[in-house]
Amino acid sequence: MLGKIVKRILQGLGVVLGLVILIGTVFINVSPEFGGTPTEQDKENYIKSGHFKEDVFVNIQKTTMDMGWDSIKSLISETMEGGPNKRPDFNIPVLRVTPSDLKEVNATRLIWFGHSAFLLQIDGKNILLDPMLGDVPSPHPLLGTDRFSKELPIEIADLPEIDAIIISHDHYDHLDYGSIEQLKSKTKMFFVPLGVGAHFKAWGIESKQIVEMDWWQSNLMDGLSISFAPSRHFSGRGIFDRNSTLWGSWVIKGKTDNIYFSGDGGYGPHFKEIGEKYGPFDLALMECGQYNPKWGQIHMMPEQTAQAGMDVQAKTIMPIHWGAFTLALHTWTDPVERVIRKSNTLNLPIITPKIGEEIYVTQDGSMYHEKWWEN
Repeated sequence: MLGKIVKRILQGLGVVLGLVILIGTVFINVSPEFGGTPTEQDKENYIKSGHFKEDVFVNIQKTTMDMGWDSIKSLISETMEGGPNKRPDFNIPVLRVTPSDLKEVNATRLIWFGHSAFLLQIDGKNILLDPMLGDVPSPHPLLGTDRFSKELPIEIADLPEIDAIIISHDHYDHLDYGSIEQLKSKTKMFFVPLGVGAHFKAWGIESKQIVEMDWWQSNLMDGLSISFAPSRHFSGRGIFDRNSTLWGSWVIKGKTDNIYFSGDGGYGPHFKEIGEKYGPFDLALMECGQYNPKWGQIHMMPEQTAQAGMDVQAKTIMPIHWGAFTLALHTWTDPVERVIRKSNTLNLPIITPKIGEEIYVTQDGSMYHEKWWEN
């Protein structure tokens, strides 16, 4: 009798597991969130880059994300235990922006949306950097955690016409299908890493609007220089497409101001090379958040963020990749507190503006030092 009961339980579990696998397979193949796939012809072209090997892109510096069983067990245990201060226990300040606020300005200006998303206004152009403007950075809301803030500085529908969207890589916290769907009708051009163009084509954007770039390549957009540089990271939106597209950082150089956008990535010698080739930078937007020593090769610790700012020859840095989502085990304020301490040690100017605050590159940085993350 007991044997029959156990058998029925196992059969039931098998059915449930089969349904989960079936639903997951259908979701992956049907949902537009996962984007497109580079063609075989695309892959042949990627080989010319020198960092596409055996059907995947590779970092300049040897990089691994492999963790031993002990590390995996420890990570699972820490995740299950949770901890205090993983997200704000108060409504963080978000300054509202109106369409009239975004009319043409003479000085270079940015608006931060939290995490790594920005509106950059430079030389009369409106540029969006990694515009993840959705609520949850995942292919489905049930698979992620909500944004800290209940609102954005401005709704997508109220944004002005966008001259270009620039994407650092295809992870969900940087490339959001829902945001692109709402933005594509008002956006002229899309600058993306090699392979990422397949996602945009799958989402109905014309090839002539997409500029795919390799590391160390540059393009001009009405006199504005846009260059793609390395980072030490990885890519992928599905289960089987890891590193099928490239990742990197961006340099946007206008008539008077030079901006660096780091994207995601671990620390490495590429920062000094970027500084020597494209610096100095008036402002460097530097990844600082969602880190852990267990994946320290693909995300910087805050102290490394400050050092990387020195390496790229930044006059001022701003920590990004924090302030919007919980994607790691550290407290939500740990990134900003640690990077400030290290920057002060290095005598490196740093700004920490509020979400939605108007950030003028030539402005005295002392006005962006309010500790708004303290309740």
